[in-house]
Amino acid sequence: MILAEEHNVILPAWPDLIWGSICFVIIVIAVAKFAWPAFSRILDERREKIEDGLTAAERAQEQVAAERAKIAGEQEAAQREAAEIRQRAHTNADEIIARAQEDAQREADRINAAAQSRIKADTEAAARVLRADVGDLATRLANRIVGEQVRLDPKVNEGVVDAFLDELESATPAGGQGA
Repeated sequence: MILAEEHNVILPAWPDLIWGSICFVIIVIAVAKFAWPAFSRILDERREKIEDGLTAAERAQEQVAAERAKIAGEQEAAQREAAEIRQRAHTNADEIIARAQEDAQREADRINAAAQSRIKADTEAAARVLRADVGDLATRLANRIVGEQVRLDPKVNEGVVDAFLDELESATPAGGQGA
């Protein structure tokens, strides 16, 4: 009983300690020889997969960044091109408007000149007809007043009528253009 009383609660008995240590060493050797290489290989494979994944993620991020930069550059180029197209369109529109205004002004000037020419020709024709009619009326009036037919040379008669009409025009306000 003395042996039982000397037994320490913290340390096992010597035979248990020796056999436990031998078993522990055998298990460590077995794990080191059989399980550890497989475990180490699995960990190495896992580490390689993780590293490959990280590398692939970095490459993907670089590609995404490159694509974003490319898209930003293309977008900027497209915006510049759109601005240039708008500017050219405004310039072309301004040129077209200016040309149309010039053409319209030329056409208006041509129509105005043609109308002025036509008015001048009509005025001259009307003046000739009026002179002839007034001359004829004046001659008839003179014949009635005098009571006999005045026999003058037609050229002399025309000169008298023209002198009368010139005198009549100078007597009316604004050179005969009042009415």
